[in-house]
Amino acid sequence: MTKKTPNPIDRHVGSRVRMRRMMISMSQEKLGERLGITFQQVQKYEKGTNRIGASRLHQIASILGVPVAFFYEDMPGGEATAGFGETGNPVYISEFMASPEGLSLAKAFMKVSDPKVRRRIVDLVEAMVAASQTEGK
Repeated sequence: MTKKTPNPIDRHVGSRVRMRRMMISMSQEKLGERLGITFQQVQKYEKGTNRIGASRLHQIASILGVPVAFFYEDMPGGEATAGFGETGNPVYISEFMASPEGLSLAKAFMKVSDPKVRRRIVDLVEAMVAASQTEGK
C-alpha cells in the first residue's frame, strides 16, 4: 500500500491556518478546543494530510479572525490577485511568515518604532547575507 501525498492546495491552506494561528499566538490545543476536535486533528489540517471542509474552514476563519479567502492567498499554481491590478505577495513571504523564525522576527521588528533603527536592522541583515554569500564562494 502506498502512502498518499497531500494535495498542494490542502498543504497551502493548512500552512496558512498554521501561520495565522501562530500570528495570534494560539496553540493547536486551543484551536482544537474551540473547534471541538483534538490538537492532532489540527496538526493534520495544518500539514494538509486531512482536507478541511468548507464549513470547518469557515469556522477556523471565524476563530482566527480572518476571511476564508485569507487561506487561499498566494496559492501555488494560481494567479495571485489582490484586486485593482495589484499582484499578491511572492510565495517566499508566505513561507517566511509561516516559519517560527520568520514570525518571531516580524513580531520583534514591528515593535521597533524608530524608522532609523528599523533601517539599520535591515542594513545589518543585508550585510550578514552578503557576508555569508561571499564566505560560501
